Amino acid sequence: MSILPAHRPGLVPDLNTLWHALAHAGLGSTIGTHLLAVEDSIDNGRYVVRAEIPGVDPDKDVEVSVEGRQLTIKAQRSEQHQHNGRSEFTYGSFSRSVSLPQSADADSIEATYSNGILTVSIPVAEPEAAAKKIAVKTAD
Repeated sequence: MSILPAHRPGLVPDLNTLWHALAHAGLGSTIGTHLLAVEDSIDNGRYVVRAEIPGVDPDKDVEVSVEGRQLTIKAQRSEQHQHNGRSEFTYGSFSRSVSLPQSADADSIEATYSNGILTVSIPVAEPEAAAKKIAVKTAD
């Protein structure tokens, strides 16, 4: 008798997991740009996107752009290590696009970089109040 696991993954693998598996197998660089992991939220009337990008110079290696309702973050990292007369280069580029909420003000985007974290903040309009039901009275 075999014991079945409580959670069985679906037949179609998670694409993000598959992508990272390819990168670890050495195929990521042959396929193209790596995905940049981001987290997003709406806090205090602002849509906030945060990306962990340590070891980059934000003035030279990070690009934030908006086209239509798409926010795109691109970063590039390159390093050279020298040890005992040997030199080794490592490099990579990362990119991620997210759709902005409909009420986002794309003309007022702010981006800051601190301690390896890029934070992009966009003001969003407050949602309209829910519809109010009005009682109908009969006229006598």
